[in-house]
Amino acid sequence: MKLKPIVAVLVGNLTIAACAGGCGSNDDSDGRDSAAAVTTAATSHSNGGTADTSRKRRDGSRVKVMSSRYGKVLFDGRGRALYLFTREKRRSSRCYGECARAWPPFYTRGRPRAGDGAQASLISTTKRRGGRRQVTYDGHPLYYYVSDRAPGQITCQDVVEFGGTWLVVSPGGEAVQ
Repeated sequence: MKLKPIVAVLVGNLTIAACAGGCGSNDDSDGRDSAAAVTTAATSHSNGGTADTSRKRRDGSRVKVMSSRYGKVLFDGRGRALYLFTREKRRSSRCYGECARAWPPFYTRGRPRAGDGAQASLISTTKRRGGRRQVTYDGHPLYYYVSDRAPGQITCQDVVEFGGTWLVVSPGGEAVQ
């Protein structure tokens, strides 16, 4: 009889640990491993959703604004949430290795463009180690979260990992707290 409450507590603790662990580790390392280790999922989500390969290269990735439970925030052209990393105080990325596996960079092959609600004047790029171009918004390099799979999904807002906080981005370029 006393086993049921213990099992319930253990299952509850495992559920909490799984949710908290879903956003990765709380590692304070800067993840300065090779950028080549970035997951395939990141690459498949980084081109704005255009089917024509030549068009992707010419036009680049798209940033748009959509409504979410955090208000209006930035998404890519296919509706995937975009995040900024508070540890980055200037345009260059500090997220490589394990960090980039959990928080894949939002890459572009061409000049990134503004979609619905995004401000074209705030969209630019930064060059990562290895030469790939990462989209920036108001100077902040943009990232996905690896477990956000569906359009509009935001599963890891306001979490501290890899020495900084990960937050979705407002249309004005500010971190949404």
